[in-house]
Amino acid sequence: MGNGFRYRAERISLGTMAAAGILVLLADVLGWLDKMAPGGTLPKITLLILSTVTLFLLMEFDRLKALDSISAQISGLTLDGLTGELRRQHYLGVTRVHPEFPTAEFKRLVGGARREVVILQTWVPNLDGLEESLEKAVTERDVEVRILLVHPKSDVVYLRDQALRSTSRSVSVNASLDILGRVHDRLPAGLRNKLKVRVYNSLPSIAVYKADEHYLVSSFLHGQLAIESTQIEIDGCDSVMGRQVQKELDTLWDIGSEVDLRDPVRSIDVI
Repeated sequence: MGNGFRYRAERISLGTMAAAGILVLLADVLGWLDKMAPGGTLPKITLLILSTVTLFLLMEFDRLKALDSISAQISGLTLDGLTGELRRQHYLGVTRVHPEFPTAEFKRLVGGARREVVILQTWVPNLDGLEESLEKAVTERDVEVRILLVHPKSDVVYLRDQALRSTSRSVSVNASLDILGRVHDRLPAGLRNKLKVRVYNSLPSIAVYKADEHYLVSSFLHGQLAIESTQIEIDGCDSVMGRQVQKELDTLWDIGSEVDLRDPVRSIDVI
């Protein structure tokens, strides 16, 4: 009943406003305004029309607020605007897709990590660019850094070399071990156990760079490094994608063998 009355009042107000405008225009053309009240009629009619518009807007205030609310909800239906729970439900935890490895973004994530940083690769071709960030994570925030590499003598190395032969690149696990050995030596003695490296003899399905609950995941494609491939950014260990990636990390970590970073080459030889 209230809504029906309001709608009728709105239509009457709009009709009155439209009619008043036409009458004022007609009266002005015929010269009636000057005859009726020279200099005073037009301002009064203008005030009347403005008052009618104001009354109409006041009557529409509740519906305008509802429209703003709907608009806010619609604007929130974007990948970046979704809450964590909605993102996990509708996008399985995926927050962004990068055309290649976003070095600056991963460094930012490592800089904000408070618990762990994990890298799963055959070898880490961009490790020299991440060396400083990983070291600071250990020394400044007591973060555990875990690195998973393929065993240098694994058949996987040969297969990956074959997949990369068109790029003139080759898998260089020893180069990654050399860098990690240097980082280990620079760490304070009491923090060296925070840097852990394991080698695995298994076929990895994905390459992963993890900082706390944030993942960057890519595939081992033919003809290009994993860091040159599309990177899927995932937020949340409890998301669907996050759980799958974490399971792969845990599986390879469990089957991997610990590397003694005091002498990585000798340690690898006896594994």
